[in-house]
Amino acid sequence: MSETEGLVSAYVSDADRDAEATVRPRRLAEFIAQDRVRDQLDLLLQGAMRRGSPPDHILLSGPPGLGKTSLANIVAAELGAGIRVTSGPAIERSGDLAAILTSLAEGDVLFIDEIHRIARPAEELLYSAMEDFRVDVVVGKGPGATAIPLDVEPFTLVGATTRSGLLTGPMRDRFGFVAHLDFYAPADLETLLHRSARILGVPITAEGAAEIAGRSRGTPRIANRLLRRVRDYAEVRAEGVVNLGTARAALTVYDVDALGLDRLDRAVLTALVDSFKGGPVGLSTLAVAVGEQPDTVEEVCEPFLVRAGLLARTPRGRVATEAAWRHLGRTPPNGTFGVDVPPAPDLFSLDADQP
Repeated sequence: MSETEGLVSAYVSDADRDAEATVRPRRLAEFIAQDRVRDQLDLLLQGAMRRGSPPDHILLSGPPGLGKTSLANIVAAELGAGIRVTSGPAIERSGDLAAILTSLAEGDVLFIDEIHRIARPAEELLYSAMEDFRVDVVVGKGPGATAIPLDVEPFTLVGATTRSGLLTGPMRDRFGFVAHLDFYAPADLETLLHRSARILGVPITAEGAAEIAGRSRGTPRIANRLLRRVRDYAEVRAEGVVNLGTARAALTVYDVDALGLDRLDRAVLTALVDSFKGGPVGLSTLAVAVGEQPDTVEEVCEPFLVRAGLLARTPRGRVATEAAWRHLGRTPPNGTFGVDVPPAPDLFSLDADQP
């Protein structure tokens, strides 16, 4: 996909990392929305600090771009502790994890992103570290191998996952606090955009913030990314203010429509409606029709199209819903759409693990 089409992807890019660091909340009080999770986390951290001991290990689950990494950094900041950051795919051997664990100071926070992708030998080593603050490092091979026990300073593990269903039972059971982050409501995204605009020094009106929020798919990462692109447009082709007209004009240039769909999203729906009469059609056939790989269509496009009630996955294939026909300006055919398609779900409450 092109850089423009990546504007509405919830996954972080290299360009996002530095930009997000600027607007990332530093304390729990600055974290917008997710009120239930914030309150529970505040109780957990305050109780631990009063007892003078590290809090229970924390598991954060939910779709990408909702603030799991921000919360991990906030946990460390609230505790006044250091933080070590790594990811599941980066830990290929148990020795890699042992080196990280034995280097932690007392009370430190270890953040493992995409923890469901950690290698099995490393996961098994992590069990004893989480429970007993001890790891056994095996030295040598075969009959002469010996296990050397190493103590680990008491620490708090913060694990983040976009696929909580892929976590093993023993791993999940070792977390004392489990929280799921939900998609943001438009009003919460507007509040977030006003905060980000103040930090970036971008004048923004309420109407401009509402327009960007409505196209952000309920995801703060997307909202902040769109704000930066609208800022560019406002500074180059307008008077530097992000208002309703500027936001609409900028997002038209970047091919993000009123629902937050980009070129590829609309291509998938257009192929379904125009070439296959609404479906059902198989994933591979649909991918060929839009000139993309099947995994790109399935992992990048379909999650939001399904949440938005524009596409349905059925045993017979993909089906365009009545809402998809109307969004493309087509008149939907009479009768059913190949299957009984349920009403469009709430965009801001679906679990990321649902197909």
